[in-house]
Amino acid sequence: MPRVILPVLVSLLLSVPLAAQQGRPADTFWAALQSLCGKAFPGRVTEAAPPDTVFSRAALVMHVRECSGDSVRIPFHVGTDRSRTWVITRTPDGLRLKHDHRHEDGSEDPVTQYGGDSRVPGSATVQEFAADEHTATLIPAARTNVWTVEVVPGRRYAYALRREGTERRIRVEFDLTSPVAPPPPPWGARP
Repeated sequence: MPRVILPVLVSLLLSVPLAAQQGRPADTFWAALQSLCGKAFPGRVTEAAPPDTVFSRAALVMHVRECSGDSVRIPFHVGTDRSRTWVITRTPDGLRLKHDHRHEDGSEDPVTQYGGDSRVPGSATVQEFAADEHTATLIPAARTNVWTVEVVPGRRYAYALRREGTERRIRVEFDLTSPVAPPPPPWGARP
């Protein structure tokens, strides 16, 4: 190997995050998600078809509240509604996204724990989650749902839904350059 190429290769390897050197894009994505632990960020709807009548009228805040080696819980507050938590977990093949919906008393909503597994391999900044069988049974219209989670370190976190074969779309972006005070715990969580 020519002497000029070796320093260039070493330089390139050092510029790539360790997680990316060790494995899959999901590993780099996971590391970026973990770096947000404990922080909260304001959001806004950037796409909605049909037009959104709930999220666009309320203050939106995501809080990367609980992190472990294999799970991240992200409450999504819509105004004073603290019923929604996104749960992203590691699986042997990638990542899983579930939606944990609770009532104010902490009990589970009848429509909860829907979501799906990542479409392999995704990228270091974007992972897509196709609806699983539980989702198709629980919400038949959502059987073609694909959720997208995007983490661009130092810039944005985005959550999006598209229902394939329809015009249904929604995207909410959170500004990672403007952290806010963490909100109260989501309904059903320990303080």
